[in-house]
Amino acid sequence: MTPSLLTLLRQVDTPTVCNAIEVAQGKRGFDGFTRGTMLCSAPTKPPVVGYARTARIAAVHPPAEVPEIIRQRRMAYYEYMAAAPSPAVAVIEDLDYPDCIGAYWGEINTTVHKGLGLSGALTNGVMRDLGDLPPGFPVIAGSIGPSHGFVHVREIDTTVSIFGLTVRPQDLIHADRHGAVVVPAEVIDQLETAIHKLLDTEKLILEPARKPGFDFEAFEKAWAQFEAART
Repeated sequence: MTPSLLTLLRQVDTPTVCNAIEVAQGKRGFDGFTRGTMLCSAPTKPPVVGYARTARIAAVHPPAEVPEIIRQRRMAYYEYMAAAPSPAVAVIEDLDYPDCIGAYWGEINTTVHKGLGLSGALTNGVMRDLGDLPPGFPVIAGSIGPSHGFVHVREIDTTVSIFGLTVRPQDLIHADRHGAVVVPAEVIDQLETAIHKLLDTEKLILEPARKPGFDFEAFEKAWAQFEAART
């Protein structure tokens, strides 16, 4: 990912990226995105962009392993996150889903992850401490709740599933209040051009539609230009 692509990805929303992937692929049918409604801690702020650092957690029941193993895995988890190449996103599957109760993402944990250099978090689990989360670290989560329960790390650096989206370590993630997508590796070098093409073609419809006096005749003309530009 080039610096210019990273800058652009931080300026556009996730639906734009989703559409641009199809532009780069030259067809419809891209399905590497979350399903259902997710919640965003900072819905008006820029999206989360980065390479996935993955883990699995659970919180409904106390851990079955001895405390020393739990502590070792916890420290291994933070070491793994700290070693992430920038930009990086924590992508955490809560194994209790759809009955998640443990808010792994609160003021302390988000502040720690931000301090370690991560750009944000994507999870099917719970967040809390809204209003106290650090700026510049959005969390896209499955729910909001007050308690951390018995939250503990189960697995590190593994394939995870978030709202129907399969995420592998080092996948390129783009996420905001709409949900998340995994950018296919084979389109990354085409994505910047695809985004610009998409935005330019959308203007062919949007600009006339926003002008006074827009009617069906103007729409028909704009749509013909739009269709021609897309092919």
